[in-house]
Amino acid sequence: MISKQKIYSCKVCGAQYPKWLGQCAKCGSWNSVEEDIIKKGSKNDLVQSKSEVKKISEIKSLENERIKFSDDEFNRVLGGGLVRGSVVLISGEPGIGKSTILLQNSINSPESVLYVSGEESAEQLKLRAERISENPKNCYVLTETNLELILKNINKIKPGIIVLDSVQTVQTDLFDNSPGSTTQIKECTSILIKLAKNIGLPILIVGHITKDGNIAGPKILEHMVDTVLHFEGDKQHQFRILRSKKNRFGSTNEIGIYEMDQSGLKTVANPSELFVSKKQNTEPGSAIAVTLDGDRSIMIEIQALVSSAVYGTPQRISNGFNSKRLNMLLAILEKKAGFKIGVKDVFINITGGIKIEDTAIDVAVVSAILSSNINVSVTSGTCFCAEIDLSGELRSVNNIDKRISEAERLGYKKIIVSNNSKIGYTPKSIQTVKLKNLSQVVKEIFREKD
Repeated sequence: MISKQKIYSCKVCGAQYPKWLGQCAKCGSWNSVEEDIIKKGSKNDLVQSKSEVKKISEIKSLENERIKFSDDEFNRVLGGGLVRGSVVLISGEPGIGKSTILLQNSINSPESVLYVSGEESAEQLKLRAERISENPKNCYVLTETNLELILKNINKIKPGIIVLDSVQTVQTDLFDNSPGSTTQIKECTSILIKLAKNIGLPILIVGHITKDGNIAGPKILEHMVDTVLHFEGDKQHQFRILRSKKNRFGSTNEIGIYEMDQSGLKTVANPSELFVSKKQNTEPGSAIAVTLDGDRSIMIEIQALVSSAVYGTPQRISNGFNSKRLNMLLAILEKKAGFKIGVKDVFINITGGIKIEDTAIDVAVVSAILSSNINVSVTSGTCFCAEIDLSGELRSVNNIDKRISEAERLGYKKIIVSNNSKIGYTPKSIQTVKLKNLSQVVKEIFREKD
C-alpha cells in the first residue's frame, strides 16, 4: 500500500520536520524549510543490494581500477583516472563548460558511455558533438529525466560509464516532489550511488550551483559522492580551471587548466607561457610572479596602473587579486618604503582572467605598483616570489624549489625571494637574490635604472 505524507525539509542541509519552522534547527538557516509531499513506497525495488560480510583479506582488488581518458588534465584532477564504481560531482557557473568537458570525454572514451541529458535534446547534443570532434563514437545518448526509465536503459545497454546532466533535472516516482527539490536530489543521488557501488559502474554527475556559489541541494550531497570537482573561470576570458574540492582516490591539490574556443575545451599543458606576455621590452607597471596553484607552479603577469585621483576619494580596484590585501600592501608601502601613494588611484590586474589567492605574489604586486608610480620598468628577466608581512619584512613561501625550477625552465635570469627561504634546489641559469625587507626590494629592482 502506497501512502502520502506531508513533511517539511530544509533545502540547505536536508533535515526533515513534522511542521514548518522559520529557522532550521540543524544548520541554523532562515527561511530554508519547505513543504514536501512524500509518496511512500519501496525503495529497494530500484537497485537490489548485493552486500555481504567479507574479511578484508578475501576482497579481490580491482583490475584496471582506473579508466584513463585522452584528456590528461581531467585524468590529473581525478587522481590518475576515473575509478570504477566512483561517483563524481562536477559543479560550476552556467556556461562555464561543465557539459562540454563531459561530452568531449564521452565521445572519446575508451569505455562505452551512456550520456543522460535532462536539459538538451538528442539533436542538440549531436550538433555539439560534431563541433567538438570529427568522429564522435562509443557514446549513447538518452534524453530522459525519470530515474526509473534511466535505470531500465542502463540495464539494457550495460555501459561502462554513466554521465548525468544534470542531477537537478532527475526525479523518481517514489516521491511526488518536483525535480530539483531537496528530497528528489538527495534520494536520486542515493539510488545512483548504490547502483555504482553494487556493479562497479562509474557515474559522472553535473550539479548546478546557487547564486551564492554553492551546489544546489542539500550539503549532504557533497558528502555522499566520492569526488567533487569545480569549474572556475570568467566567461569573458578563454581560460578555465578545473579544481578538485574533494577526492577519496587522489589529491585535492591538483588542478586542470583549459582554454575555451569554438571547438570546445583544449588542455593547457604549459600555462605559464599563456599567462605571461612575450614582449621584448617590459612596460612600466608590469611584474612577473611565480605562484603555486595546487601542486602546479605557474608564472603570471601582474599589471598595475597608478594615476592621480580624479575624484576626492582615491580608487582601489583589483581584478583577480584580493582587494583587502591590496589595501594592506599599499599601507605597508607608504609606511615602510616612504612612497606617498595614498592620494592616487591604484588599479591591479592579473592577466588571463584568473584569480590568485597565493600570498607569494605580494612582492610582484608591490613592484608593479612602484614601477607604474615612478614610470620605470622592472628589469627584463626578473621575477618575484615572496610574501610581505605587516612590518615590511619578506617571508618565505612553501615549495620554493619548485617555483625556482619553473622560473629557470622558462628562461628567467633572476628571482627575488626572502632571505629566510630554505632552498634545496641548485639553479644553473638563474640567479637567486635573497632580500630581507621591502626597502631592499626597491633598491634591488630599480638600481640599474638610476
